[in-house]
Amino acid sequence: MKTYSAKPSDIKRKWYILDASEASLGRVSTLAANLLLGKHKPMFTQHIDVGDYVVIINADNLKLSGNKLENKIYYHHSGYPGGLKKITAKDKIAKDDARFLIKH
Repeated sequence: MKTYSAKPSDIKRKWYILDASEASLGRVSTLAANLLLGKHKPMFTQHIDVGDYVVIINADNLKLSGNKLENKIYYHHSGYPGGLKKITAKDKIAKDDARFLIKH
């Protein structure tokens, strides 16, 4: 039996709409990542993009479990000495809720 490798001509992409108000951040992120990578398809090949298109709606109603809204801290370093910056999940969502799902 030979190993199957997807060819660019075999790829058929679909559009998916995910509602972010129905599940928590981690579940929505995991589902979106699997759809974007194409891991749900039987023709999944790691070195070829076989993923689908994903649109996430209702990002402003995103759920975080427990006290993560106040206690979860995201760190970013500018690359300069003393350039460590931190922001809470609450402030990050208030700044731009759609971007929070993309880079969290």
